[in-house]
Amino acid sequence: MSKWDKEYLNLCERILKEGTEVENRTGINTIKVPSHHFHFDLSEEFPVLTTKQLFFRQAILEMLWIYQVQSNDVRWLKERNVHIWDEWEIAEDGKWRANQNVPDENGVLKKVNIEKDFGKEWVHTIGTAYGYIVNKFKLIDKLIDRLKNSPNDRRMVMSLWQDDYLDTAVLPSCVWSSEWDVTDGKLNAWVHQRSCDVPLGLPFNVTQYAVLLNMLAQTCDLKPGTLDWSIKDAHIYVNQVDGIKEQISRMDKYGDFDAPNLWINPDIKNFYDFDNSKECKDVKVLNYKHHGKIKFPIAQ
Repeated sequence: MSKWDKEYLNLCERILKEGTEVENRTGINTIKVPSHHFHFDLSEEFPVLTTKQLFFRQAILEMLWIYQVQSNDVRWLKERNVHIWDEWEIAEDGKWRANQNVPDENGVLKKVNIEKDFGKEWVHTIGTAYGYIVNKFKLIDKLIDRLKNSPNDRRMVMSLWQDDYLDTAVLPSCVWSSEWDVTDGKLNAWVHQRSCDVPLGLPFNVTQYAVLLNMLAQTCDLKPGTLDWSIKDAHIYVNQVDGIKEQISRMDKYGDFDAPNLWINPDIKNFYDFDNSKECKDVKVLNYKHHGKIKFPIAQ
């Protein structure tokens, strides 16, 4: 079994044993721990879960949508059969609707239908979040420039959390910050996540940033180094518990699978040249064996 599987399932067990059940805006309670941290050496293992199937193509295309295409338009993802953001897409009338918990005058959460008018100029997008922020502040371009021309810079930070743009975002960024450095010719990153849906979000997010780091390392003439991952509010929704218990049980039920290998087209020397078509041709996971998918519900 991969090191990532073991550490991931240890977090899941920790949440189930030590976590506190709390209410939240979705109306579906979570069991949470306040913080958690992972450390990966990407020269030793590429982190992809094997105790459940990870849909790698979708994960990488979402990452490219944010950092390469720098888009907030959900249609770009749909054209590639990626439906991660469908529930947060602003409708044709410029409004976004959901059924969520909202505090009343006494601070008690009550389930209500909410409707937020973003305006028709934001139709089919998620508002001023993720790729919009990357493009607005030229975050990836500045990072690449510093990696190539000033690798000892200690200010290589990309922040997707911009206060002036939170109210016009359908969902403010969960994975919101990354810090980068070069040491001994290796590219390292520290990623921060303010809120973590452990069954659904975390497996995608870790693999996405591991791929991003490898892509940047290759195109900036560096080697992949370490990836640190810090989480604030690591949680499992109560309607995800059975699925997580099934995943944990797979450690004992089935034989171990080794971690797969990442292949990135060695001919690509510019980050913007990586294929972002539906086929995602320039990135592959080789020798990926897994124990099958587990369907987890989404809390909006």
